Amino acid sequence: MPWTKIYGNRTEFEKAGGERAGLRGLTYKDALLEAATQMLETDDRVMILGEGVDDAGGVFGTTKDLHKKFGRGRVMDTPLAENALTGVALGAAIAGMRPIFVHMRVDFLPLTMDQIMNHAAKWHYMFGGAVCVPLTVRSIIGRGWGSAAQHSQSLQAVFAHIPGLKVVMPANPYDAKGLLRASVYDGNPVIFIEHRWLYEHMGHVPKEAYTVPLGKGIVRRKGGDVTIVALSLMVFEAMQAADILSKDGIEAEVIDLRTVKPMDKKLILESLMKTGRLVVADTGWMDCGVGAEVAATAAEDGFSCLKAPVIRIALPECPTPAGHVLEKEFYPGKDRIVEAVKKTLALK
Repeated sequence: MPWTKIYGNRTEFEKAGGERAGLRGLTYKDALLEAATQMLETDDRVMILGEGVDDAGGVFGTTKDLHKKFGRGRVMDTPLAENALTGVALGAAIAGMRPIFVHMRVDFLPLTMDQIMNHAAKWHYMFGGAVCVPLTVRSIIGRGWGSAAQHSQSLQAVFAHIPGLKVVMPANPYDAKGLLRASVYDGNPVIFIEHRWLYEHMGHVPKEAYTVPLGKGIVRRKGGDVTIVALSLMVFEAMQAADILSKDGIEAEVIDLRTVKPMDKKLILESLMKTGRLVVADTGWMDCGVGAEVAATAAEDGFSCLKAPVIRIALPECPTPAGHVLEKEFYPGKDRIVEAVKKTLALK
């Protein structure tokens, strides 16, 4: 299906054929904007609040001009009081609304942990399923621009550890639109994490409203030699790595998790049974990260299939540097993935 493809920018999109009959191109950020617009148009329970949602840029374009179209009663700017305002959104969700709370930086989402971890994630269980908390929290991973240690963290593993929360990380425009709608209508809290470097990525996105199911990964590229499991921006890097490997006669199968929790372990194991080798590419740190969970799945349920140790690719165990030269070394990319694949195949 064309909407499952991964394109890094408009040039790549146009080179692959671009828009054609029945297939419209949209950027990742515009796909998020369209999803929000369609939900606000058709459901009075949907509301958006957060820091800067009504500014000229509209949170990198993802909420642009929504306050003009739907009014400040449904699209509300909020002050820098993360925990308190998340409590407001939580209360609105319990009262029957479907709020989308935009926290610009995932780095400051820990300021909301009492509301998210001790209340939003727990109430459905504590009240025997009688109370639902349809709260969607959008947050963004930064990178570049000297974002450094406090504005570039990737904290999906922190939230995935908490029972009662779902964690979503779409990698292309089609999934961004469909997963946001699925998150809002899930009925219980979802942490929806976007990577800023994906906002200008292009892809085919249908005009009509649709959902992408939570907890279902997807095979982005088929192959029989090695399985590469990736998420968010690392899916793009994995696809580039797979192209490089293919020139050397190595066919990698690339899996996009889409949802960190619940994780599509069945899809991972099905691929592992075919390839026997596994490389995991995460946007976060290695210790106790998403890669560790994927590796544990392989060890517990697919050990007999493994022909080589699982290799994890993640951030080095230190905060993000501010300098451009150090930052370039800090972030893993396609070259690290190629190196890991050749290592698991015992190739130099």
